[in-house]
Amino acid sequence: MFDTSHLHPMIVHFPIALLIVGFLAEVVGLVLKKEFFTTAAFYLLVLGTLGVVAAFISGDIAGDGVSETGQLKNALETHEHAAQLTLWLMVGTAIVRIALVWMKKFNGVLRYAAFILFLAGVLSVARTGYYGGELVYKHAAGVQFNFGLDQNTNDANTTAADDDDD
Repeated sequence: MFDTSHLHPMIVHFPIALLIVGFLAEVVGLVLKKEFFTTAAFYLLVLGTLGVVAAFISGDIAGDGVSETGQLKNALETHEHAAQLTLWLMVGTAIVRIALVWMKKFNGVLRYAAFILFLAGVLSVARTGYYGGELVYKHAAGVQFNFGLDQNTNDANTTAADDDDD
């Protein structure tokens, strides 16, 4: 059976990449005044926000089975709180941007306000990713150690060796 806790690390990199590249496209669109980059930033924002929702849900599912104490628990809670902030910032940013584009009001001060929201969201994504990285690399959360001593590994190697003898 597929372990659903593996979904989170498989999904989480997409919104990070989509939103950072989307924000960079927004910067290029503002500086060069090229509509192509602004449009690309809009679509990357929407796709990245959908990815944030998927990453949040998969992370919540992955964290359900964790009943740790001490430093790991604190690190997990910090990551969860950062993820909640990121979720609301990005959903809010996407809704504001969609509304401004739909009402044809994406210009002037409102454009720069949407830019600041996008910046805050991308910084929040980076912060959440940092805390997620700490969970894995500092606290080994979700890391399964197998030094070749697993019974299944030995059985597979024995079976392969037996097949070679034939």
